[in-house]
Amino acid sequence: MASSRDRQRKLARAKLDRQLARRAAAAKRRRQIRAGVGAAVVLVLIVAGSAWALGAFDSEPEKTAAEDVCLWAAEDGAVNTNLKDVGEPPTTGLPTSGTRPMTITTNQGGPITVELDQTDAPCGAASLSYLAGRSFFDNTTCHEITAEGALRCGDPTGTGLGGPTYSFYDENVPAAPEPSPSASPAPGQPATYPKGTVAMIGNPPGSNASQFLIFFKDASPAKPAYSVVGKVTGGLDVVEKIGALPTVDNGNGAKVKPKTQVLVQSVTVGEPGAAPADSPAPSPSASAG
Repeated sequence: MASSRDRQRKLARAKLDRQLARRAAAAKRRRQIRAGVGAAVVLVLIVAGSAWALGAFDSEPEKTAAEDVCLWAAEDGAVNTNLKDVGEPPTTGLPTSGTRPMTITTNQGGPITVELDQTDAPCGAASLSYLAGRSFFDNTTCHEITAEGALRCGDPTGTGLGGPTYSFYDENVPAAPEPSPSASPAPGQPATYPKGTVAMIGNPPGSNASQFLIFFKDASPAKPAYSVVGKVTGGLDVVEKIGALPTVDNGNGAKVKPKTQVLVQSVTVGEPGAAPADSPAPSPSASAG
């Protein structure tokens, strides 16, 4: 029979074992809790870091600056008094694809309709549209019939020096034609400026704004210098008729001024992709030369 001392030892050992088991279980629970809390903290940090990187905590979203489509160079109207200040077109938000219609009404017959090229000449199309919207071309003249076979229009002063108080650089000048023994393009080679081409012309060259050429015959100059901005889609017979008018001295020794006045009554530009607008027929009084 076991002594009381042995029983006490067994009871003490059992108590100690129970205490150790409880301590081990508590330690395990603490480790589990710490692991859970740590994982939660890491997850929160990951989410917060991602949100910060994406700008979720920015007080104001960063605004991306609009990219300039065209740059307009200021021209001094005090130096060139032939210039007219009508402001300048915007530099951003301009169409850079597709076409838009332009209608030119003159005193020489039905309207001349043009398709402006916004893909290859967005600045030329934007400038003509802007100026037409401000009646810049109304009651001006086509003051020259060039030796290359084009009407020169768009100068309110009729001197070749006029325009708005801004300009822009060339943007769609054709490549020079292949060398040929004659003045004409090599056989099978298309003209650099086919009949019906509309192109910008600047004074000095490269400073385009309002003046434009309408070719009434094919032309292939040795050094192309005009930015193509569109093509005639209707009224080419009117252009050819004007091109056949006799010319007189323009006051500077060049026999390029139409003997009969060619009055541009209005120029309108429609919305991108629209058809040319109908224009009223010129009045009989407007056809006086």
